[in-house]
Amino acid sequence: MSARDAWHLAQEKGLDLVKIAPQAVPPVCKIMDYGKYRFEQQKKEKEAKKNQRVVEIKEVRLSLNIDTHDFNTKAAQSAKFLKGGDKVKVSIRFRGREMAHTALGQEVLTRFAEAVEGAVVEKQPKLEGRSMAMFLAPQQKTAAQKNAKQN
Repeated sequence: MSARDAWHLAQEKGLDLVKIAPQAVPPVCKIMDYGKYRFEQQKKEKEAKKNQRVVEIKEVRLSLNIDTHDFNTKAAQSAKFLKGGDKVKVSIRFRGREMAHTALGQEVLTRFAEAVEGAVVEKQPKLEGRSMAMFLAPQQKTAAQKNAKQN
């Protein structure tokens, strides 16, 4: 059908003639209500945006000679962050002569990762300048765990 005939047909029906594939020879067109089409697309985008969850990175700072109560408090706080779906950056700042004992800092971080419930080490402890950082992520549930939760 010629473009002029298609346009006249669309005018008779009170709709729009929309090019679907303008690169094709001959171009492919469709008769539709373009305003309604755009509205539906915006509605779908809005719905998709609503279902998205932005993952934040929370930071917990430890020291090389942290006491057990402080350690447990920060571990519980990190577990709460992970349960909320956020990632946690755990860092230790080495001050002065503590730089000679970076291995102790790594031990504290690995002990911290074991103490936090529902955590997976996303990035192993790494020394960057005077601080050592490690990233924890929430543990992904398997399909069997999700099904057990629903039942």
